[in-house]
Amino acid sequence: MGDTPDSTARAPFAPWDRRDLPGSFNVAETARRVGNYKWTEMKLFEALGGWIATVPELDIKMRLGAHCYHHAWHADLWHKRLPELREMKPERLTVPANEAMERFIAAMTEPEAPGLSIEKLVGVYRVLIPRFIAAYTYHRNNTSEITDAPTIRSINFILQDEFDDWRDGELMLQSLITTPEHVERAAAHQAKLETIMVEAGGITGPGSIGGAEPS
Repeated sequence: MGDTPDSTARAPFAPWDRRDLPGSFNVAETARRVGNYKWTEMKLFEALGGWIATVPELDIKMRLGAHCYHHAWHADLWHKRLPELREMKPERLTVPANEAMERFIAAMTEPEAPGLSIEKLVGVYRVLIPRFIAAYTYHRNNTSEITDAPTIRSINFILQDEFDDWRDGELMLQSLITTPEHVERAAAHQAKLETIMVEAGGITGPGSIGGAEPS
């Protein structure tokens, strides 16, 4: 007697792979978030590049140069990802999350004088980069590992840079903050910037790490 075909339907995923196909973001929402990431990474690249000429501490100048390259590369990764996500010009999606995010970048880049290295570093390494890490981690954990694998791959590369740069930035700050007056300067500037960032809702606006959805 011949073998009969097995009519049992094969599961879409192997027993060791029980991922859900849909993620939390549709294509339009992913494109919006990626456009916000690209815009903010570009602004950070521009800020660090501009500060290299005005920072008097040679060791910090050199480290900012290395970090500047990281953010340029991140922006390029997101630029290349945008056309795959939506049939739109990347430039139309490369925008800030909202007006408060624009004000945050303006306030973060405001310290220009050579004696304001503490304020420069506080804005980047104690406010902006932690928000990047939070937004990227939320996105990675809530998108589909199947349909959005390229975005997850980009985020994993970028997060490694962000964590490394965060550590470097904190080391630089601790080497600069050596007096009570320095502590007060750092705390005051951080509070000013955090207030604006809270108003913005994070890198991608309200809902950057879940909770309230963007309007």
